[in-house]
Amino acid sequence: MADEHGATDAFKNRCMNAARTLESCISYFIERVSLDESSEDRKDNTLDVWLREGPRKPDVVVSLSNLYSVRPWEPGLGFSFIDGISLVHLPKLPLPWPTEAVGRLDRSEGLPELAWLRIAGPIEVDAVAATVTVYQAQSEDAASALQ
Repeated sequence: MADEHGATDAFKNRCMNAARTLESCISYFIERVSLDESSEDRKDNTLDVWLREGPRKPDVVVSLSNLYSVRPWEPGLGFSFIDGISLVHLPKLPLPWPTEAVGRLDRSEGLPELAWLRIAGPIEVDAVAATVTVYQAQSEDAASALQ
């Protein structure tokens, strides 16, 4: 039998590590946003956000799946600088959510722990999902030094 407490800690740690990575992206801009809600099964729906700063810093991709909420943004704006970025862990009941997340979704016993991504700027991204992955690519400068 799986250790539920360990699984909860693993997801919370994943969210905290992702949040730390994203904190360093405040000088980045949104290069592209892709939303795929084509499936009736929420687990197959994805939101991917590509972040870029330039050749000296690694590109970052935030990938959310098993979406519970996505607030619309202006898809035609193109590149957009970032005014603020955060990823917050939202635990299962009976643990409380952060004050700013209260009322964001209807909470029930069946709701899993979630990750809440918020990006502020000309393009606002606001999404809640049960799965989050943050990919970090090598910077072009670091890649050019490899032999």
